[in-house]
Amino acid sequence: MKLVTTQQMRALEQGAVAAGATWPGLMEQAGWGVAQIAMRQLGHMAGRNVLVLVGPGNNGGDGLVVARHLHDAGATVALYLWRCTDPSDDANWQRCQKRAIAEYSASADTDRSALRRLLAAADLVIDALLGMGTSRPIAGELAAIVETVNQAKHALVLAIDMPTGVHSDSGAVLGIALRATTTVATGIIKRGLLQPPGRTYAGTIEIAEIGLALVQLETIMSITIDAALARTLLPARPADAHKGTFGKVLAIAGSALYPGAASLATAAAARVGAGLVTLANGRGALLAPGRLPEITLLPLPEADWNALGEAAADEALKHFDTIQALLVGPGLGREEPTRLFIERLLGVDTPRQRGHIGFRIGFSPDKPAEQQRPELPPTVLDADGLTLLSQIEQWWEHLPRERCVLTPHPGEFKRLLGVETLEDDHIQAAEAAAHTWGQIVVLKGATTVIAHPDGRTAVNDGGNPALATAGTGDVLAGAIAGLLAQGVASYDAAVLGVYLHSAAGRLVRDELGDMGALASDLLPRLPLAIKALKSTQ
Repeated sequence: MKLVTTQQMRALEQGAVAAGATWPGLMEQAGWGVAQIAMRQLGHMAGRNVLVLVGPGNNGGDGLVVARHLHDAGATVALYLWRCTDPSDDANWQRCQKRAIAEYSASADTDRSALRRLLAAADLVIDALLGMGTSRPIAGELAAIVETVNQAKHALVLAIDMPTGVHSDSGAVLGIALRATTTVATGIIKRGLLQPPGRTYAGTIEIAEIGLALVQLETIMSITIDAALARTLLPARPADAHKGTFGKVLAIAGSALYPGAASLATAAAARVGAGLVTLANGRGALLAPGRLPEITLLPLPEADWNALGEAAADEALKHFDTIQALLVGPGLGREEPTRLFIERLLGVDTPRQRGHIGFRIGFSPDKPAEQQRPELPPTVLDADGLTLLSQIEQWWEHLPRERCVLTPHPGEFKRLLGVETLEDDHIQAAEAAAHTWGQIVVLKGATTVIAHPDGRTAVNDGGNPALATAGTGDVLAGAIAGLLAQGVASYDAAVLGVYLHSAAGRLVRDELGDMGALASDLLPRLPLAIKALKSTQ
């Protein structure tokens, strides 16, 4: 399913008109589609009271079309008009007047008493005040209307296109926003509906078709992730396979202080089908309990207690030719020797350091010059690995393009960008970062964004409080690495990994509830999520 910015949606509408559609025709289709969804939610319309909040412009026009269709279906409809002009220039308004649909003017209702009375009687409220494209803060009379609606105790609020006060690109709340139980996107879902905090104001999201041709949508680079898409990305599991068929993951993770991160990440890689998973770290970290018995071990030399260093990187590099995926970072620690380990492992040390010119900590003049490095395998960088990476100047200039999947949460993302705050539009921010860095970016959150350097983005609308607990990010990183090991391309592995992680979270929530679930509860549900995908083929 496609997602659009405001600019893209306007271009699509213009394109439809250029191809032979008309603006009144598009409005009629949008309003009729919204009315059908409203009628489905209310059931029998006879005796139902509907209040339509009508603003200026196309969104208000859509609301007038909805009002007419609901009236014709038997509902008692009232219009509450905000900043609407002369009806003599508005055919849809005239059609409502011919049906004697009641009208109330917001400018005449200074104390909002009429609005409160209408809200108290309404079974359904239609928000057709602003729609997409709003950028100014909601204030004055409109803010009072929105606040009054939010305070009312009515059953259903249906917003057309966007809840009033939510930015249609970023999801930002412009001072105050109307809380909807359902938002009906006309034509295509706007990005802001899936981005926080706007997602919490949108309620259930549905789509009203307006007749856009598929060819018009081909240039849209942002999609939502659903089961149909995820199913196409599942790697094959031939009957004559052996463990080598499904690849080997080398996970460099965990520490004496954070052993659970390594256990969760390696288990997740195995649970999504990797043939062999090896955990590499210092001997102290490898002695921690809790990992699966199927996980093999690779001891690495420690530069200091609980810290890997350059010697550990040299040892790990020897194994690159035998693995299909690398995972670095969960619970690894942030000590200075570990930063040097990351530099050496990924080959992102500066040219000065690479040539061993000048003095730096840990350099020995007797150490031979670095020879040909083994090729970096498909790599997932997570957690402490990302924080250490952020401390290396221009790190992206030294990584092979599209070789890495970076999985930051917003705090880690800010560190990588070197900023104090993130822009409201996380999709745009992830797009820009992926383009600059030349890597796949998975910006985690209630709405997770996966961005490819070529501009493609995928959005997972999978907010789930059961996943809001320590360790779930380690599970996601391990799942993506396990898919990489099976030969799934980096961007596809990220998209599929995010979907399976979210689907496993839904199973946990359905079985255990949304309070008290643990990250480890996701692990046995990952194979069940895969099984569910396959069972619907």
